[in-house]
Amino acid sequence: MIVTITGANDLLRRRELDSLVQAFITEHTDMAVERYDGEDIGSARMRESIASMPFLTARKLVVLREPSKQKAFTEAIADVLKDVADSTDLIIYEPKLDKRSVYYKTLKKETDLREAPELDANGLTKWAIQHATEQGGTLSSSDARLLIDRVGGNQQLLHSELNKLLSYDPAITRQTIELLTEPLPQSTVFELLDAAFAGKAQRAFQLYREQRALRVEPQAILAMLAWQLHVLAVIKAGMVSKVPADQIAKEGKINPFVVRKSQAVLRNLSLAEVKQMVADLLTLDMQLKRTALDADEALQLFLLKLANR
Repeated sequence: MIVTITGANDLLRRRELDSLVQAFITEHTDMAVERYDGEDIGSARMRESIASMPFLTARKLVVLREPSKQKAFTEAIADVLKDVADSTDLIIYEPKLDKRSVYYKTLKKETDLREAPELDANGLTKWAIQHATEQGGTLSSSDARLLIDRVGGNQQLLHSELNKLLSYDPAITRQTIELLTEPLPQSTVFELLDAAFAGKAQRAFQLYREQRALRVEPQAILAMLAWQLHVLAVIKAGMVSKVPADQIAKEGKINPFVVRKSQAVLRNLSLAEVKQMVADLLTLDMQLKRTALDADEALQLFLLKLANR
């Protein structure tokens, strides 16, 4: 068995690794498992481990975590795989792989490559409800979406937040979500822009003040606005060219959940308008760096301009 585990979904990736390792331990004991981290050990030692025979057991399992940290390992990957002993099972754990590289293409061709992709909004909602149910709790679809909106689309983080909510009260509600979770800054900035695009200036100002109350500096808010507008520009360009959402996510390296949510915001905006927003924010950034403008007032004026466009 030679397996490669990769993909952006931390939770699914780690579960796949744990499942494979536990299945091996059940049959051969944990004494037959060797683990190496490419951050700490050289290519030669890793190759020696996978080529050597097991000691006191019929088989052994070698787990290599990010062996690509060692350039020599990636350059010799074809030979490395040929050297794997018949009595050795190998797991190559690589969270991030460049699909254009020879290393990735070799792993895909020569190993059992298992990818853990990020789930889209619908997938995350279904998973959150199912997880709550499996733990003896309850969670409605609307409250699941609220939780995702607040903490983002990272399934590992959602898993932790769900467990925290279930420990407090198995019946998860909007009230407990708002009580026990903190919205991620990026998620709140999306809501802030959403409010401004909808002409809801007061709501945008409220969200801005909440971020400042959380001690998020104006420069940090501006940086997140810039990131969000860049993402919106990429998505809008794809929409104008009638590129499918999944392809926009793949080519733009954007979470599919973010793409689909952003498309709803962008339907009433032209690409020219989005580009102008990016240009205006760049001008504001330069002014803040070169002059003594009040950053809070300047950012809120920018939001007001968006809301009154």
